[in-house]
Amino acid sequence: MRFPKLARQRPHRASRWLLSAALALAVAGPLAAQADSGLLTLDRIGRGEFEAQGYGPIRWAKSGASYTVFEPSATVKGAEDLVQYEVATGRRTVLVPARRLVPPGDSVPIDIEDFAWSPAGPALLIYTNSKRVWRQRTRGDYWLVDTTSWSLRKLGPGARPSTLMFATFSPDGRRVAYVRERNLYVEDVADGRVTQLTSDGSPTVVNGTFDWVYEEELSLRNGFRWSPDGQRIAYWQLGMDSVRNFDLINDTDSLYSFVVPVQYPKAGTSNSAARIGVVAATGGPTRWLDIPGDPRNHYLARMAWAASPREVVVQQLNRLQNTNRVMLGDAETGSVRTILTERDSAWLDVVDDLRWLDGGKSFLWVSERDGWRHLYRISRDGRTVKLLTPGAFDLISPDAAFGEPYVHAVDTTGGWAYFSASPDNATQRYLYRARLDGKGRPERVTPASEPGSHDYDIAPGARWALHTWSAIDTPPRIELVRLPRHETIRTLVDNAELVARLRTLRLGPAEFFRTTADDGTKLDGWMLKPADFDSTKRYPLLFHVYGEPASQTVLDEWQGFLGLWHRMLAQQGYIVASVDNRGTPAPRGRAWRKSIYRQIGVLASADQAAAARDLGRRPYIDPARIGIWGWSGGGSMSLNAIFRYPDLYAMAMAVAPVPDLRLYDTIYQERYMGLPSDDAEGYRIGSPITFAGQLKGKLLVVHGSGDDNVHFQGTERLVNALVAANKQFTMMDYPNRTHCICEGPGTTRHLFELLENYLHENLPLAGGH
Repeated sequence: MRFPKLARQRPHRASRWLLSAALALAVAGPLAAQADSGLLTLDRIGRGEFEAQGYGPIRWAKSGASYTVFEPSATVKGAEDLVQYEVATGRRTVLVPARRLVPPGDSVPIDIEDFAWSPAGPALLIYTNSKRVWRQRTRGDYWLVDTTSWSLRKLGPGARPSTLMFATFSPDGRRVAYVRERNLYVEDVADGRVTQLTSDGSPTVVNGTFDWVYEEELSLRNGFRWSPDGQRIAYWQLGMDSVRNFDLINDTDSLYSFVVPVQYPKAGTSNSAARIGVVAATGGPTRWLDIPGDPRNHYLARMAWAASPREVVVQQLNRLQNTNRVMLGDAETGSVRTILTERDSAWLDVVDDLRWLDGGKSFLWVSERDGWRHLYRISRDGRTVKLLTPGAFDLISPDAAFGEPYVHAVDTTGGWAYFSASPDNATQRYLYRARLDGKGRPERVTPASEPGSHDYDIAPGARWALHTWSAIDTPPRIELVRLPRHETIRTLVDNAELVARLRTLRLGPAEFFRTTADDGTKLDGWMLKPADFDSTKRYPLLFHVYGEPASQTVLDEWQGFLGLWHRMLAQQGYIVASVDNRGTPAPRGRAWRKSIYRQIGVLASADQAAAARDLGRRPYIDPARIGIWGWSGGGSMSLNAIFRYPDLYAMAMAVAPVPDLRLYDTIYQERYMGLPSDDAEGYRIGSPITFAGQLKGKLLVVHGSGDDNVHFQGTERLVNALVAANKQFTMMDYPNRTHCICEGPGTTRHLFELLENYLHENLPLAGGH
């Protein structure tokens, strides 16, 4: 139940807002008449007038001394060249000019969405023409480019367009493996000969890829791994025969409606049966690992080769996700042995930082076993465990909910692991490093002179890094730095023009504050006030909320479209605030994050209500005009707020909410609530629909009928509950839009104008709008 994640596209193709890859705002509109250059409008925001410039993504060379990046072509309009830069000197070389990427019989270059260099030479693999499978664009076409002869060959001879997935070079670069229509194949780079490795793929059996819930909640997409010697491939197979279809109804795209089935396991229902096997890259029978436990009631959450061509390492989570067994599986015999078992009384997060050291004698591991999220070094047999990051602080991931690791880089030569942390301020993040031998204390690498949020893409060898810094009032600055001194080598993007444009706006600074939960726990928040704020006046207060374990809203970082929209509302006369309740993934320790176990919807909404009461006592806030809005989990939290605390909130806007916890998927909902059969009352009490009859204020519910993540079904059930209780409300259905509500021309513009208008009508400014 989380926001859709924008793919890491090149910035000039990326969305202007984290939810929408196609922000189609009409130039005309009711706010366009406002000619005051000091005021923000939806039109100004949407057309990119205040869009921050980005850089990359980049790909580091194995040596770490150079990187490649796409840049607009100087010779082919609308196309891009692949360019290499030497870090130390800044020397620029065009490695792959766009004019070389025109397929035979075509007149325009391939539109490159992703690429990979061969480990062994001049071959380049290009991904293009992508299509969605579940929520991600994971199938498309792959082209093999010989950068010596400039020959182009499309992989998968005879394949239908956009049917290949996850094409990956073997370690020696001689072959490419890929998934094609649920089966695994290997294609020879030199002669194009294709070997089919599996043949049982079907609508209910998938090889080398995943079902909906594994992709969404475990961030698994590519389901196969080459062995280090390139002789074998280990892969997942999922049997989905026991997972029921949830049918989405498309009413608009043809004369008659039709059904779009999605294999979707709802909380308490049957999961896919997962297993892992190893097959020779030349074909033959699969050796299945003898992993114990019911495959439908355990998750094979991670798998990789264990620094050896003979063993794979597997992380197996039980159904409740409170036990993670790390196993080594023999690729030849299929035998499995457990080397580490992690347990928690609440839940465990899968570990994306298992990295082998000393040629496979030990590995890195992230655990909350001492109450903080720390980095450990563990021997291959699991007997020796060494804490590398002691102290009362957490490691921070750029986005752990989407499989982003906590460790940015490992310098095996110097003996350091690099990671992000912020021991003194949960709204910020900085780069630290710790010794791999466990000696000494972690060292801060980011200079103390720049508070805010610092992200790093560190080169192999950890000598260089692409460093991005921003703060809530400051757009990103991107530079190359030398580590560990953090010396700036070259500034790539300073966003100086955007900074200058922002200075022309009438904006008040963002303020960070702390408020108090009912039990005395301190909660972090930010607040935006009107630029002409007058402490003797009373203002309406709008909260922006997410509040669930997948995301944190109170961050000292540039917030893009959503931040600008909130600032626009502040210009109009609203005070806009956001508070992180307990249970959000803030770096404040295990107890903070897991206090909401089996209390989803209950404890978090109580914390939000405490914050609203506290701010409502401030003399410049009108306690009769407090509203709240949110998306996905934030939509659910908005419903919980106005239903559970009807005398506190005058208005709520819930976008794509989950009104009934029983309707969401197994992995996410059971992770935080347990099984419905074990705690039916917990599911009932945690669901906002239970309290719909208490509604007193104004409510807007917005949903896309084609949402395959948070089903429109929940909103329809909520409508029934509100109607039965004779509660008036407003609802907007966006036909066939998914969870981002971003498809179709004008959709995002329409949605945000809808929200703005509803806000003005139902949480009015003192003098009207």
